[in-house]
Amino acid sequence: MSGETDLIKLYSARILELASDIPHHGRLADAQASVKRRAPLCGSTVTVDIRCEDGRISDYAAEVKACALGQAAASVVGRGIIGCDLAQVTAARDALRDMLKSDGPTPPAPFDGLEVLRPARDYKNRHASILLTLEAVVEAMETVRAQTSCA
Repeated sequence: MSGETDLIKLYSARILELASDIPHHGRLADAQASVKRRAPLCGSTVTVDIRCEDGRISDYAAEVKACALGQAAASVVGRGIIGCDLAQVTAARDALRDMLKSDGPTPPAPFDGLEVLRPARDYKNRHASILLTLEAVVEAMETVRAQTSCA
């Protein structure tokens, strides 16, 4: 029964609130890059579309089909992603991975809201879903950078 209680605590009111309110949800018709990522263990998917200007994300959308934890992560990312450059997004992805795997520090602003997902560190089968959005954004930015000058 303790395992069930822990899982219920994991899905806090704040996580559920974030999961139900994902900004920039949908697709961009004029994206410079689109990347779809899938978490093989749980089947969660995220498709991100971006546009960049002067090396920063100028427009963003994400289609999220994930568990509440993946949706909450996508919600935090969606709130802070506009205006970020590749270094910021990569640092956030790496910090989130470290936070989940090694109880490392919270990702830097504007992604510090990902702290709400710290309790998921004990649920390794959920890590891939939580990381999907940032991994997809990094890949999309690298694609745009290779085609233009978004870096």
